[in-house]
Amino acid sequence: MSNKKGIFSNLSSDLPAGLVVFLVALPLCLGIALSSGAPLFSGIIAGIVGGIVVGALSGSHTAVSGPAAGLTVIVLNAIEDLQAYELFLTALVIAGALQLVLGIIKAGVIGYYFPTSVIKGMLAGIGIILIIKQLPFVFGTNSSELVEDFIPLINDFQAVLALQSLMNTLEMGAIIIALFSLAILILWEKPIVKNHSFLKFIPGPLLAVLLSIGINKFFKFIIPDLYIGTENKVTLPEITGFSSLGDHLFFPDFSGVFNPDVWVVAITIAIIASLETLLSLEAADKIDPQKRVSPPNRELLAQGAGNLVNGLVGGMPITAVIVRSSANITSGAKSKMSAIFHGLLLLLSVFLIPNLLNLIPLASLAAILLVIGYKLAKISLFKSMYKLGWDQFLPFVITILGIVFFDLLKGIGMGMIVGIVYILMRNYKNSHFFKDSRQDDEDIVHIILAEEVSFLNKGSLIKTLKHVGDNKRVIIDGTNSKIIDYDVIEVIKDFQINAKERNITVEIINIDKENMPVAN
Repeated sequence: MSNKKGIFSNLSSDLPAGLVVFLVALPLCLGIALSSGAPLFSGIIAGIVGGIVVGALSGSHTAVSGPAAGLTVIVLNAIEDLQAYELFLTALVIAGALQLVLGIIKAGVIGYYFPTSVIKGMLAGIGIILIIKQLPFVFGTNSSELVEDFIPLINDFQAVLALQSLMNTLEMGAIIIALFSLAILILWEKPIVKNHSFLKFIPGPLLAVLLSIGINKFFKFIIPDLYIGTENKVTLPEITGFSSLGDHLFFPDFSGVFNPDVWVVAITIAIIASLETLLSLEAADKIDPQKRVSPPNRELLAQGAGNLVNGLVGGMPITAVIVRSSANITSGAKSKMSAIFHGLLLLLSVFLIPNLLNLIPLASLAAILLVIGYKLAKISLFKSMYKLGWDQFLPFVITILGIVFFDLLKGIGMGMIVGIVYILMRNYKNSHFFKDSRQDDEDIVHIILAEEVSFLNKGSLIKTLKHVGDNKRVIIDGTNSKIIDYDVIEVIKDFQINAKERNITVEIINIDKENMPVAN
């Protein structure tokens, strides 16, 4: 049942889900900031704003916003090009304002024009990338100076090449913790736990994280060789109070508002962040058990407000993010209170429990993301898409390959191109109905045009008319047609003229005969 009583009526479901999203979002916020060349704390700020500000303003029940891995390369290049993070923040403020304009003019409907096969391919592609990117954490191969090579991004195939070094730097402690966490997460999906009167209220990811901390403490005192050190645990900047908060904040330099390069960055972020948000929103709606439809224009307004705030206080660009959204949905969230709660937890964690958070082994968090990645890219999904036919399966697979080998937007673009080709092929074939019969010792060819016949159907009609035999009567019927392009009428006109030489009688029914010749 959908939440109609308000965001506080499903706290028993939303608060545990928000806690899970918080645990997933925390390392992503830090990692994406690190990989984007932005100040580390800017990722946390973005997560807080994405949860609280966007969560409060959004019309989505399940989508969660935060720093987006798909924007990493754009942010990195922009900071390098502008040569100052403060100028980048100015661009982000402008980008947020542009998104507000897009929401006001109701540009959110563009998200409806992406086929299901491409959206499902996007989900599966991100799931595969998540799995690939988490393997180094599972095997404990990352070090503090190289951690940016192993953060779960969506645009870097180098992670696959880096996997060849796994066997050389295995850490058994990380492997044990990852396997233990996976065992907990898998067990928590079984009916024996889901149907238990008490255990079903304990989030599996939370239990896995807490027990992983306990296991690592056990290693420290009993089996030191297996102990996971600081470089393989969460690293959160320590803030002792509001007085020290300013040391981690940056503010925009509005002197750059007339800089053309700033505007180029702003427009790029506004367009790509909006597109990624709309696609993630659509994807989240598709995996929402209640199948609720989120208002896209309101989401653009919420994202614009969030990015504007981020630009003012030193945060990173944010979008609706499918990884966090899928974690939110699979954890049982019922309303947007879970997204807001995860933002509040990020805010409180910075002040209250940085030391505790810094005890969490990255291997345990990687196990959570492995499960999420598998749920996004299940083998059963590939089977079901294959059964739907090549017109659904091929765009699905091409989207996945594009995302894995290139990046999110290129993958989506490749999938869209394949999908459009299939649309053109269907359009080519479905322009008309052909019936060949014989009445009163006369061979009759009856061609009934479709409801809409455009220039895309011209080739199919030409092919059909070309193969009409001599000495026949051809009836071209436009009774069912609402739109017939001039290109098609021209084809009919040319055929009517040439038909005389082949002793073909042409009868035109309910087609505008303006500019068409009169048969002699």
